[in-house]
Amino acid sequence: MTNKTFAIIKPDAVNNRYTGKIYDRILQTGFTILSAKLLKMTLAQAEGFYAVHRERPFYGELTTFMSSGACMVLALEKENAVAAWRETIGATNPEEAAEGTIRKDFATSLGENAVHGSDSDENAEKEIAFFFTESELISNK
Repeated sequence: MTNKTFAIIKPDAVNNRYTGKIYDRILQTGFTILSAKLLKMTLAQAEGFYAVHRERPFYGELTTFMSSGACMVLALEKENAVAAWRETIGATNPEEAAEGTIRKDFATSLGENAVHGSDSDENAEKEIAFFFTESELISNK
């Protein structure tokens, strides 16, 4: 069953000019890109998007970082999309990420780890809806 997931190419990866390389990995691993936007999140947007982490000690640092520069948000589709994307990006800590994963190859630290990936189908739907309207999701089917 194909389903959707949500991804962000974070400000560190955009700033380091890895957007194209990460985009290519997305395509090489068989994802269909339903929509993509290059944007600069406001602090309020970052706080809203990461509200689930509001009580965590890293929340302020995370939202400041995510609103510090351009990022690319993407809606992706593939068989078992959430799990497939999380496998493609690797562990949150790039030092623990498997060889050949996006975070192993492009992340610079635990805090600046190049990409975001939804952790469940339910959160993927919410995260996609946070940045995209239904009419912005384009399917090639």
